[in-house]
Amino acid sequence: MGDRDDREAIGRRVQRLRAERGMTQRQLAEPAYTPAYISTLEAGRVRPSDEALRHLAERLGVGYEELATGRPARLATDLRLRLTEAQRTLATEGAERAAGQYAALLAEAEEYELADERAAALLGLGECAVETGELVTGRRYFERAEECLAEAGAPLPARVPALRGRALAHYLAGELRYAVYLLETTLDELNRGGLHDPDALLLLYASAIGPYMDMGAHARAAQAAELALSLAPSAGDPALVARMHRSVARTLLAEGRLAEADASLAKAAELYRTLQLRTELANCHWMRGYVYAQNGELPRAEAEMREALGMLSATRAALYSSQVAVELADVLHRRGKSEEAAELLHGVLDDLSSERGAVHSAGAHRLLGIIAEDARDTEAAEEHYVRALSLLERAGAAGDLADLCRLLGDLLRRTGRVEAALDAYRTGLGHRTAPGTTTLGPAPAQPPL
Repeated sequence: MGDRDDREAIGRRVQRLRAERGMTQRQLAEPAYTPAYISTLEAGRVRPSDEALRHLAERLGVGYEELATGRPARLATDLRLRLTEAQRTLATEGAERAAGQYAALLAEAEEYELADERAAALLGLGECAVETGELVTGRRYFERAEECLAEAGAPLPARVPALRGRALAHYLAGELRYAVYLLETTLDELNRGGLHDPDALLLLYASAIGPYMDMGAHARAAQAAELALSLAPSAGDPALVARMHRSVARTLLAEGRLAEADASLAKAAELYRTLQLRTELANCHWMRGYVYAQNGELPRAEAEMREALGMLSATRAALYSSQVAVELADVLHRRGKSEEAAELLHGVLDDLSSERGAVHSAGAHRLLGIIAEDARDTEAAEEHYVRALSLLERAGAAGDLADLCRLLGDLLRRTGRVEAALDAYRTGLGHRTAPGTTTLGPAPAQPPL
């Protein structure tokens, strides 16, 4: 509402408060000042000293800070407390209700020009939008938060949550390479600049694991997981440590270390239980279901994924619900429940697209293709495989692309189209020529450990 040095704003404020209290200029001025001084001050023709402001604040019954800046006393503290409550709402009751709280907080923070609280509210709105699948909206909130912090002169570690949010929105939209570019560029800047903030580094390394895995960059994912684990003891945020354990489980799975992956997820689940973070806890059930599915324990996998789907649906986490539904459908298919699996997939495909959950959208089409092949409907199977191929090529998910090219090649070969089958196989082999690598260039600089 105006800076301490804005004499016109202070003058208007003094005049408004005096009028609200029914005081004359003489009553406000005495005993230290004259009515003429108050008149000049209210007209904005003089800049009051700190001593004068304290006298006026006492006479008007307001705090010095409120009179000087227009911000009610304890406003920033109250906003921070309400931000914490909104974060808890997002974690335990879902994005829809939390978004309303964050929007109200943003309006107040903007009214009183509180940069840190404004950025925190924008971050919260970004998280809410991502959880409900509004990825473009979420990305814009994260960009605004980053701009707000940069304008306020915040150091890079303080801007990392906003940068990570942008990367997450791009990742979930299927833009894997750009997501990795954002994360690696920020890691390089932190490490080369000597800004070794454990929470910021842990958040970035843990966030990079998913895109690396989907791109087939298993070696780099394993390195990121190792660095994240080494940073965990120094991190001060238990929710961040829990998220790290969940991300690291993915690389352990890729290496066939199923027991260790399950143990990592159990640690994450316990932390989330303590923190009452329902969405993250649901994600732990989801990943544990994936562990069991990889280990062939399909009944346990189905139970965990159904638990995850129920929790995510309850919090209206639309995008995550659709993604876990695809993986649950795969388990159902492997258990011989193909009709139920197909019904589940058709029910979520409208919520997934090339711009919104591209990798899982491709997974849904891949599985529908397999189910169609089992039913001897080769035309439908081919259509689903081709749609999946288009989605994965856009996302750059190398490992999934190679597997899908094999499936498509086998289908084309069985239907007598040998040349087309060979083209599909060659495409698949092109994504297998350098396992564990990508065209991303050198890995980001590492922190001193």
